[in-house]
Amino acid sequence: MKKYIVFAMATLLSSGAVAAGNADAGKTKVAVCASCHGANGKALVPTYPSLAGQNAAYLEGTLKAYRSQERKGYQAAIMYGMAASLSDQDIADIAAFYASQK
Repeated sequence: MKKYIVFAMATLLSSGAVAAGNADAGKTKVAVCASCHGANGKALVPTYPSLAGQNAAYLEGTLKAYRSQERKGYQAAIMYGMAASLSDQDIADIAAFYASQK
């Protein structure tokens, strides 16, 4: 039975049945992000990555990795603080917002 529950949860997670991000809600959560990544996800400083048009799943995974401090490198320490207080829904919303930008 336990294996069935694990399989069912994995299927739901991989099928997108979990609540997706809301780009409109994400727009209200990115004010602090804009100082480095630009108002619409287009960074004005070449050393910061542009987020506009990135794949939402990639952005979610990256933010979660910063939140858990698993992602290392360049300016990870700054992102640790930025992502620390974000909920999974916040992350999904932010990722949806940036993914929707062109």
